[in-house]
Amino acid sequence: MNPPVPGLEPAFDVAVRLGPLEDHGMTRAGHRRIVPIAGGRVTGGVDAEILPGGADWQLVRADGAIEIDGRYSARTADGDLLFLHATGVRSGRPEVLEALLRGDAVPPEEYYFRTTLRIETSSARLAHLEHAVFVASCVRSADTVAYRAYRVT
Repeated sequence: MNPPVPGLEPAFDVAVRLGPLEDHGMTRAGHRRIVPIAGGRVTGGVDAEILPGGADWQLVRADGAIEIDGRYSARTADGDLLFLHATGVRSGRPEVLEALLRGDAVPPEEYYFRTTLRIETSSARLAHLEHAVFVASCVRSADTVAYRAYRVT
């Protein structure tokens, strides 16, 4: 018996506002950068406000690629809380990654930026989000990361 071939269903869109990058330099784990999350919105299949206080704890690899480890909370209009955990990679040619770091506008097809998402919630209404795998295609601008999340079927 063959397992089913997974597909992708659009699930929701996210726009995260970023604070100033904190470059911690070389640590025992590698070149650590922390990007504070200042707010934002989740729209579409889920509507919520992204709360300030999360961050993306990045590691810059020797090859220039960035390992993403974003963790942040969002609150729906009904007061339900979501914890979103995005892990992935952003990579590209060195000059493209440098342009992104400067905040230059770079077409998303010039670099690779993909994440997986895990969601936690205590809301019975939103519990279905904890029972799915999500992947996202992301775009980085000067002070925002935007992505569309897809539910893997």
